[in-house]
Amino acid sequence: MSRLRLGALAGLPKGTGPLVDPRSLGTRVVHLGPGAFHRAHQAVHTEQAEALHGGGWGIAGFSQRGRGVVEQLAPQDGLYSLTLRTPEGPRTRVVGQLREALHAADDADRLRALLASPAVTVVTLTVTEKGYRRAPGGGLDTTDPLVAADLAGAPAPASVPGQLAHGLRTRRVVCGAPLNVVPCDNMADNGQVAARLVREFVEASGWDDRDTLLAWIDEAVAFPSTVVDRIVPAATDADRDAASELLGVRDEAAVTGEPFTQWVLQDAFAADRPRWEDTGALLVPDVAPYQVMKLRLLNGSHTLLSCLGLADGRETVADAMTAPWAEPVLRAYAAEVARSLPAGLDVDGYVDGLVVRFANPAMRHQLRQIATDGSLKVPERWLAPLRELRAAGHAAPMLAGAVAAWARHTRDERLDDPAADRLRAAWQGHADRAVPALLTVLGAEDLAGDRHFAAEVRERLAALDAHGAAALL
Repeated sequence: MSRLRLGALAGLPKGTGPLVDPRSLGTRVVHLGPGAFHRAHQAVHTEQAEALHGGGWGIAGFSQRGRGVVEQLAPQDGLYSLTLRTPEGPRTRVVGQLREALHAADDADRLRALLASPAVTVVTLTVTEKGYRRAPGGGLDTTDPLVAADLAGAPAPASVPGQLAHGLRTRRVVCGAPLNVVPCDNMADNGQVAARLVREFVEASGWDDRDTLLAWIDEAVAFPSTVVDRIVPAATDADRDAASELLGVRDEAAVTGEPFTQWVLQDAFAADRPRWEDTGALLVPDVAPYQVMKLRLLNGSHTLLSCLGLADGRETVADAMTAPWAEPVLRAYAAEVARSLPAGLDVDGYVDGLVVRFANPAMRHQLRQIATDGSLKVPERWLAPLRELRAAGHAAPMLAGAVAAWARHTRDERLDDPAADRLRAAWQGHADRAVPALLTVLGAEDLAGDRHFAAEVRERLAALDAHGAAALL
């Protein structure tokens, strides 16, 4: 079977081609981290905006570490298919908005040139939480090997803060045109986080023009915060085979996702951008209410289901939702966390929607994929509402149980976490000291030093070990 590429578009089955001719696009968006989520979310919104209004909003995607994505996309001229998994059956079509598929280190000159081009007015990011290279306090981790190498003058910046800082430095000199930097990762205040890290990189750089550069960034570069939502499981060989059979050409870059999509953006831009608001995206003065609801309810319950489901022998979210404990645990967790959310949100409707989305039998979202990097996710998703509820005098047994479920998961031999060595070491001493040690790894020294909370987590952990997930109810 021949490979999907521009020359194959004319032969695709009716209704499965791109919404616009990819050959009509320029390169106006740079994206860092063109993995499955970006291709199923921001790229689709951008293509829809292009179909409605034009503008030539082609995307250049730069992979950060591995080269697998580039090897999938480059031979296909950036083309790939998106299959939406609906309960009624799959819906597949090709997306053509990604015009370049490159590697940030291998193609560092191209990345820097695009970041300096006045035609490029948007940079989007999906590099996962760990891609921002933050220290436990939230600032730039200057001891991170990639950041340290970039600060020492590596010829091809390998860290995201380094790539952005170097690109903005060149842009100021070459054209001085304003730019939007739009993070789309699941972090609270992701725009503020990105702005802080770029500024701290510049401050630590020793560049002789750093003060001038910082002043220009304040004036010309916007870092709007966003909330993104669409469940996008890792594609399997079966997914690629199914898409290829339907299209009649081989698609090695196929992605799948659920029908639901949400994109909330802070309406704080400095330069031209696609009209995403006409594709269903929501532009608001403040994304915080949507952000906190999504992080604590959807992402928080996802993490909880992954820890509980894996221990129960489940493989996917939909599989976990068939367990008798699943929906009661999810709703009890949500009811507790809801007390920490801003007023005016439709929490009940949101949770009802989560139950339907998670139970979609067409989705095969792997629990092990969701459970990765837990030490980076737990502080925002669980510990923040836990502290707020405790400060207000409320009990938080479900959140304590969630922490216990994560603690139990850190004993998993297949644990995939950047702090895996430290987490495993926490279990090497006396059992009573394991929970405080784990909380310390999370940067939660306050909770680690709270004997009552540590004892509550140990009790919940013992109940999980004895009785399984139902012990949380």
